[in-house]
Amino acid sequence: MTLAELSTSALLGTILGLTALSAYFSSSETAMTALNRYRLRHLAGEGHAGARKALRLTEQPDRLLGVILIGNNFVNFLAASLGAVIGLRLFGDTGVVLAPIALTLFFLVFAEVTPKTIAARRPEALAFGSAHVLEPLLKLTRPLVWLTNGVSNAIAKPFIGSTDNNDHLSAEELRTVVRESARVSARHKSMLLSILDLENVTVNDIMVPRDEIIGIDLHDDMDDILDALASSQHTRLPIYRDNVNNVVGMLHLRRLARHLEQRDLDKHGLLKLTREPYYVPEATPLHTQLVNFQRERRRTALVVDEYGDVQGIVTLEDILEEIVGEFTTDYAANMPEIMPMPDGAYLIDGAAVLRDINRTLGWNLPTRGPKTLNGLVVEALQTIPDTNLCLRLDGYLVETLQISDNVIKHLIVRPAVGKHPQATGVRPAPLSSVGRRDGATD
Repeated sequence: MTLAELSTSALLGTILGLTALSAYFSSSETAMTALNRYRLRHLAGEGHAGARKALRLTEQPDRLLGVILIGNNFVNFLAASLGAVIGLRLFGDTGVVLAPIALTLFFLVFAEVTPKTIAARRPEALAFGSAHVLEPLLKLTRPLVWLTNGVSNAIAKPFIGSTDNNDHLSAEELRTVVRESARVSARHKSMLLSILDLENVTVNDIMVPRDEIIGIDLHDDMDDILDALASSQHTRLPIYRDNVNNVVGMLHLRRLARHLEQRDLDKHGLLKLTREPYYVPEATPLHTQLVNFQRERRRTALVVDEYGDVQGIVTLEDILEEIVGEFTTDYAANMPEIMPMPDGAYLIDGAAVLRDINRTLGWNLPTRGPKTLNGLVVEALQTIPDTNLCLRLDGYLVETLQISDNVIKHLIVRPAVGKHPQATGVRPAPLSSVGRRDGATD
């Protein structure tokens, strides 16, 4: 039977069938390209048959697009030819001109926009089913696809350069994925983001400052040393002579429990129970130090500057708290460093660490420079104030209350008008309960 012998109704039915095929190819193309590659790999790893086939197809996108576009263009051009025959039969020469216009509008709605919109909204449902058809179709048309892609790649190569496909996420891209994930709880998101942020934070940012380190001075009387050890709330203490720049060892109190009961320990015996101190540079990123703690089988390190002077102490617990949040309480603190006031402001100790303030109140005080609130104000003023004053600092109103010994002791801080803490409904707590200031691991 020739084309001329087919009835107009048969030709119209054929065009409708070709429209369905065109819609299939169009939706398959959109669905395959809209798939989440990481979820696709996950489903394929779990044994999903459709996901496995789709993964194999998407790993060679040129071949996938080749078979889809060959099929789509074939049915589109065939439909256009049949439409021209129908137009000629119904309207003569004028129908030959009108048929392509009518078919273009028809295919645009039913074979392009509508199926692609559906595929973009439900890519997995369409892609996984379509993969069962496209894979054998690709094998069937492999010579034609190979020829088409060869010519196409040769023409495109001067314009696209290297064809290496880097499918790895950067740290910032991974942060975006975590933030936008709908299936991860807010707490888990916070922990994942904290892990990614470890590389941007150094031990200098979280260490306990030198003047707040609790340790044992060997020049003290032995009875005083034993009393200090017996009343210590911490399990690891630095043992030094005169000052913390002369640390001779780190002592784990568990090793001298028997001696404390019998009080039969002297300084020489105390030194035998200590372990060699572990020093780390102050600029060490937290993710590096976490690995170093694991490799060295250590939990406490002394932080030194470029001249070798001890600047503070950092513990494994401090780094873990950067990830999971605070989980210990410092019973050594007698006074809170943050005190809420009736008007919504906060009375804050000048020695309070900025990172602890931000974590407690949900604020965004800058932490790239000075580590304490006193240091931040002094840096902003570029001088140590002689009298109390008020200033606006990065969206916060700061009022000094007490200045002595060249240090701002207490300040009142409140967010400026229109600026609110990120975390709402959080009851302020003393910094001592959210940021360790003791320098030892309990």
